[in-house]
Amino acid sequence: MAEIVVVPDQKQAGELAAQSIVDLIASRPDAVLGLATGSTPLALYRALTARVAETGIDVAHVRGFALDEYVGLPADHPESYRSVITREVVEPLGLTPSLIHVPNGAIDGIEHAGPDYERAIAEAGGVDVQILGIGTDGHIGFNEPGSSFASATRVKTLTEQTRRDNARFFPSEADVPMHCITQGLGTILRAKHLLLLAFGEGKAEAVAGAVEGPVSASNPGSAIQLHPHVTVIVDEAAASRLQNIEYYRYAYANKPAWQTL
Repeated sequence: MAEIVVVPDQKQAGELAAQSIVDLIASRPDAVLGLATGSTPLALYRALTARVAETGIDVAHVRGFALDEYVGLPADHPESYRSVITREVVEPLGLTPSLIHVPNGAIDGIEHAGPDYERAIAEAGGVDVQILGIGTDGHIGFNEPGSSFASATRVKTLTEQTRRDNARFFPSEADVPMHCITQGLGTILRAKHLLLLAFGEGKAEAVAGAVEGPVSASNPGSAIQLHPHVTVIVDEAAASRLQNIEYYRYAYANKPAWQTL
């Protein structure tokens, strides 16, 4: 089962997750990170930036693969995930830009962009730790309800709910692209470690479904139950609908000293 860690706030969640990534980089300088976008992972990226600065750890060889990208949005658009990853991760951390990959959402060549991305991940040796958020409908990456657990990187049509949720980043909902290219659930499940963060009461139902609900394509987040190494870090509000929360607290409090996240 996943390790569920309940923390008081986003700041502590970010610091806990960031330390695990610093430890990974210390042991493997060319570690491969799976990079999520959106508001959820910002606490992690900020804490990681601070830890890199404090420790002076060399991140020049760290590689990265973004989860997804909008289709048809120019790469230099401020809300393209290429721009977001550059702005929020690459530049603050001082990563090497050429080592950070984002799915190609350009219309020209979109028919083979998915297989191309899968090939690049495989050639890198796979993702060491995949950072994840979760949508209010349970989507991870842009794998909307109904996505196959065996799915690879491909083009998907965004649900109306996801477009409404993402409209806060655009002038209006009408400006949110209709399509995306996303790593599949099968792609995500091939990462060595899944690190899912969620904050706020609005994510409580999705978290409960992912951790404790039935494993179903109708709830893409539940795919994490099929992975052997998953860490879910949530604040009190996002954990509020977990039925077994007292056990999760007990298990974490009594975790063996030799176990890491």
